[in-house]
Amino acid sequence: MVAAQFWSAYVPCSSQHLDSVQLALEQIDLIRRLVNKHPENMVLVTTAEGIERAHKEGRLASLIGVEGGHAVGESLAVLRMLYELGARYLTLTHTCNTPWADCSTADEPGQVPQIGGLSNFGKSVVLEMNRLGMMVDLSHVSVPTMLTAMKTSRAPVIFSHSSAHALCNSSRNVPDHALRFLAQTGGIVMVSFYPHFISCDEKSTLEDVAEHINHVRTIAGVDHVGIGAGYDGINLTPTGLEDVSKYPELFAELLARGWTEREIQKLAGLNLIRVFKAVEQSNADRPARIPLCLKMFQSGYYSVVQHPDRNDVRNYVRRMFRMFEDAQDGRC
Repeated sequence: MVAAQFWSAYVPCSSQHLDSVQLALEQIDLIRRLVNKHPENMVLVTTAEGIERAHKEGRLASLIGVEGGHAVGESLAVLRMLYELGARYLTLTHTCNTPWADCSTADEPGQVPQIGGLSNFGKSVVLEMNRLGMMVDLSHVSVPTMLTAMKTSRAPVIFSHSSAHALCNSSRNVPDHALRFLAQTGGIVMVSFYPHFISCDEKSTLEDVAEHINHVRTIAGVDHVGIGAGYDGINLTPTGLEDVSKYPELFAELLARGWTEREIQKLAGLNLIRVFKAVEQSNADRPARIPLCLKMFQSGYYSVVQHPDRNDVRNYVRRMFRMFEDAQDGRC
């Protein structure tokens, strides 16, 4: 039985600078309504402890991830609101660059990186996710973005659905030097089952997927590999892994290759729970101060200050503005 699943609030790149925020909210609304419609079998979860509790109850722990940093535009306020609505990871890019991060296509021949990793604002996104207790997802990003994000983050990161670049030369996969750095920072690669990321072809097999899982284990270690099949977003599957009912066959293959039952448990979910708890602890270890953005406050401030008949409100807002200015740390 599958015990936990991330539901992807996917926002297409065509919506960037248009209605991406609206689409993200609609996706989250749909996920929440779907889960709430089946309370006997599913439960919305926002914590690592919630995953464990749902498992004991025999219900599917349903978590929300937002796929594509363009869903927040250039606003940390939107990021915070997505977190409040239940999103517990954000994929920094999808198949398009954002104004603050390069996607994986920037690594392809003939492509020119837009940023060369993360901009200063992109680093602020990562740090704000750390403050919130939200997992940073590096699937879909370029290698420079991977490395910069891991260096910037104060908590372990995830690759929610990526595989090993050494076995399939796709820009969507993780190269060995990034895997080694990931191990140093405590993160996890959740291996995708998409054939184009496994065999670099339309056809792949269960055994091919096992090779990728073994490779990540060899380079990064058994504590840094998980499963990110991506069944809800792929139109091709490996032979022998057509759906989640085939997971036992994959585990049997790995046992035959020398894995222990405890190591299978780590792959199947314990590694992700460990990372999730570390991200939550990062939130607990950081100040609760929410960064304030003067440019978002000034229009309301001046509209009150310039009103001739509201001296009491005007003086109050002046004091608040000075307090906000003192607290402001430059991130919006």
